[in-house]
Amino acid sequence: RIPRSECTPTEPGIAQQKACFSGPSRPARRAFRGGCRYSWSKWAIIPGCELCTMYNCILAVTMSILSTETLSGVVIPSALLLVGTFVAKQELFPYAVALAAVFSAVRLSTSGGSSRKVLNPTDFQDFVLAQKTNVSHNVAVYRFALPRPTDILGLPIGQHISLQAEIPGNPKPVVRSYTPISSDNETGHFDLLVKTYPQGNISKHLDNLKVGETMKVRGPKGAMVYTPNMSRRIGMIAGGTGITPMLQVIKAIIRNRPRNGGNDTTEINLIFANVNPDDILLQKELDQLAAEDDKFSVYYVLNNPPEGWTGGVGFVTGDMIKERLPAPASDIRLFLCGPPPMITAMKKTTEALGYNKAGPVSKLHDQVFAF
Repeated sequence: RIPRSECTPTEPGIAQQKACFSGPSRPARRAFRGGCRYSWSKWAIIPGCELCTMYNCILAVTMSILSTETLSGVVIPSALLLVGTFVAKQELFPYAVALAAVFSAVRLSTSGGSSRKVLNPTDFQDFVLAQKTNVSHNVAVYRFALPRPTDILGLPIGQHISLQAEIPGNPKPVVRSYTPISSDNETGHFDLLVKTYPQGNISKHLDNLKVGETMKVRGPKGAMVYTPNMSRRIGMIAGGTGITPMLQVIKAIIRNRPRNGGNDTTEINLIFANVNPDDILLQKELDQLAAEDDKFSVYYVLNNPPEGWTGGVGFVTGDMIKERLPAPASDIRLFLCGPPPMITAMKKTTEALGYNKAGPVSKLHDQVFAF
């Protein structure tokens, strides 16, 4: 390759064996009376030059391998390879066809198994509602499709996403935070468990959303990023739909147990408070996880328990916390998530029990962390 200033018609014998560097601004289209052609990398390709033809082949193949999209990574480079070879030297066209076929197959096979994170922390994106499954009269699981079957949401354990919608009567778009109950182990979709409240703008919007319609999503966000063995023992207090971030962490820990090829030995103890038995979300899954993992326990508390109930009754008390959750220590954590009045009460109760005082806004290394 030579600079454009040296790529002149005065040396046709030499120049016909060289590719002319066109510089960052524009290709040297006139260096050989129109002989130099523009290519993707801003190099000029000379018709009839075998070196240029081979360079064009390498260029297209490289672009194909490095690209992340099928169109720009396979179709366009392969087309350029074939067209460029046909123009430059038609005798090599059959080889170019074979080369394009081989590397397109390689590109497609390698890209098909890769997972792409789709969340954007700054911009809202539209995701299509693919399925809605009613859990009760006011609770449903909403499954949103990701752009490609191999895509993952890209949500760190412990973090959540923001949903935005235009709500009639509100001057600005309404934004609310939710934690998916799915994880990045599942590709092509993400699931939200949402309870519809009479005054809940986003929850009512979701309830009225039809399959095929879209929801604006942004993320990840949040101060918590769970890492294996960040604490010897984690105590959790959840109320209602506050179970969703807890389940996310619980599943991640159990999935990473030594028996599953991981190294997480964290003990988890959950107190899950609700009003009525029908309000206990994900109970079957929680019970199954507790049965399978001897380092995870769940204790249910109800305001209105049925006859014969053996769990807790009323509000979560200091005695329940002392009996079921880890005692204050430097290597334990308490996670809280639920209605604001409950969180306020739990912060006061845990402080009275000797845990570090929880701040108004939780930080990653706080002993008592509220989602």
